[in-house]
Amino acid sequence: MPKTLSRKLGGLNRFQPGAAAILACALVLASCGKPTSGSSAAGPAPADQSKVYTVAWTIYAGWMPWPYADQAGIVKKWADKYGVKIKVVQVNDYVESLNQFSAGKVDAVTSTTMDALTVPAAGGRDSTVLMIGDYSDGNDGIILKGSSKLADIKGRQVNLVENSVSHYLLARGLESVGLKLPDIKTVNTSDADIVAAFGAPQTTALVTWNPQLSEVKKQPGAHEVFDSSKIPGEILDTLIIDTGVLKANPNLGKALTGIWYETLALMTRDDDQGKAARAAMAKLSGADLAGFESQLKTTHLYVDPKSAAAFETDPALATATDRVRRFSFDHGLFGRAPRSVDDIGIALPGGKVLGSPTNVKLRFDPTYMGLAADGKL
Repeated sequence: MPKTLSRKLGGLNRFQPGAAAILACALVLASCGKPTSGSSAAGPAPADQSKVYTVAWTIYAGWMPWPYADQAGIVKKWADKYGVKIKVVQVNDYVESLNQFSAGKVDAVTSTTMDALTVPAAGGRDSTVLMIGDYSDGNDGIILKGSSKLADIKGRQVNLVENSVSHYLLARGLESVGLKLPDIKTVNTSDADIVAAFGAPQTTALVTWNPQLSEVKKQPGAHEVFDSSKIPGEILDTLIIDTGVLKANPNLGKALTGIWYETLALMTRDDDQGKAARAAMAKLSGADLAGFESQLKTTHLYVDPKSAAAFETDPALATATDRVRRFSFDHGLFGRAPRSVDDIGIALPGGKVLGSPTNVKLRFDPTYMGLAADGKL
């Protein structure tokens, strides 16, 4: 699916709930021992100048800056500045990219925060959110056939990629009209099949993301009744990096951050250069410029590193992260029969930890975004 803008657990139809995390843990059994502690940017060890650090990405509007930056020479510019070697690679399957990261085959990967928790963190790999790139601001939605009222979803079968952020969005939407997941029945449907599925007579409701969402909305009888703009800041798209790798070479974190914000500044320019950058990203994603720009309108990009760093220290992040981790635990996405929602620790800025402080596996560290905000890169 090289032309599918998928950033969710699109392959979970091949696993039982939580199995992706179990597989990831099996692949990285050696990393499932004593957790590391402390700031991910502290105490660097001498860097291996021969090592090539690999960043994996999958196609989604908010992640297209990565391949464009590589193509445009921005990756090389910042890598050279900080004396590191960076390779940017596309993985066609989103779940596979997360599993490769969990197995230590790549050093950083594009991921939602929910999936960072339920795959690498649940599998034992200590990961750091290097930067928050965006949040879905309408890129994910619930569609009903023949009704414009979300409450009419009660009793229907709902097609979606189960145990993904689509499932999370559905739960949040149901909550808004006094319903719960037991009030509907989910039908696990891959992202590659979901547009065609809506055309079947038996399909009367679904949840998906762009560009599939845009295609479904064009079909007769389709009504979008809830979207991610109603839950701003909850579906977060990020770049995560192995905590140990970042600690060993903070210059890698600086280079990646510099790449990101230079590329965002370029692509959001209202001139010929900005348009050319967006057109190149559209082509890389398999879309045309108009379609790509339409998707960007429902992607809240944190173009200014100050706003991204500020959000990471905002109490709203802790609230959203707590909601996501509880949803993930309740749906068996932690794997390996966890005893409680607190089995996995999530470190937030300011020393706050959600869950186990002795088993921190996901860290939000605003250090590098702060350096960009202060012009110190």
